[in-house]
Amino acid sequence: MTDIESRIDTSRPHTARIWNYWTGGKDNYPVDREAGDQIRRLHPGIGDYAKADRLFLGRAVRFLAEQQGIRQFLDIGTGLPSADNTHEVAQRVAPDARVVYVDNDPLVLAHARALLVGTPEGRTDYLDADLRDVDSILTAAAKTLDLSQPVALMLLGVVIFVEDDEESYAIVRRLMDALAPGSYLVLSHTVTHPDMPDVDAAVAFWNEHGTPKLTQRTPAAVERYFDGLELLEPGLVSCSAWRPRTPTPDVAMYAGVGRK
Repeated sequence: MTDIESRIDTSRPHTARIWNYWTGGKDNYPVDREAGDQIRRLHPGIGDYAKADRLFLGRAVRFLAEQQGIRQFLDIGTGLPSADNTHEVAQRVAPDARVVYVDNDPLVLAHARALLVGTPEGRTDYLDADLRDVDSILTAAAKTLDLSQPVALMLLGVVIFVEDDEESYAIVRRLMDALAPGSYLVLSHTVTHPDMPDVDAAVAFWNEHGTPKLTQRTPAAVERYFDGLELLEPGLVSCSAWRPRTPTPDVAMYAGVGRK
């Protein structure tokens, strides 16, 4: 057994594996499927969040690569490989695009090779690091990315794991401060909303039984991550409502794209 494999805990449900289960993946265990089904009973639409967030990623990356000329992506908290990962979408538009993935989940690390298959013209790299390790992330990412040129910072469903509000805002600010003008922040976050009490119940169940713990924030609190940036239209919205090709129902996963 490798060191990475020894870090995989199959006795407790894990958010990355449940997310994988909800999106139709196979990289999960019975404990994850059981928890995923229980959460879905509390909130039947929860599986749609995972799919909506994934589709938002594809639209945002495609927009940045096609319309804004972005050729560098720093994807932190990438999760398990699935269809249309960041490098696949970006390099489909621009084969020379460079992508650095960052995650500290051992199961994700065990599948790193699946993420590292990019185009010959581009570069795809992978870092084993926690979101809080800002200096380590930037130092290692600079070996693949030119931080003097614009970079798209991808933070999809990851700052929810930082419980303290001010710490989470500081992490995002430090990352964006290190990036060149013309860089972008792409961020999504589960929200708490009075119209969606079943979401709160599902998160409470997760925090009692699963790992790591999740922190919900209001839409206004999520919008603070974009302070000092130009928040592009349509602003901070349900990720299913961010420039969709066809209208789809809102979900309690909000997202936005901001320009430095």
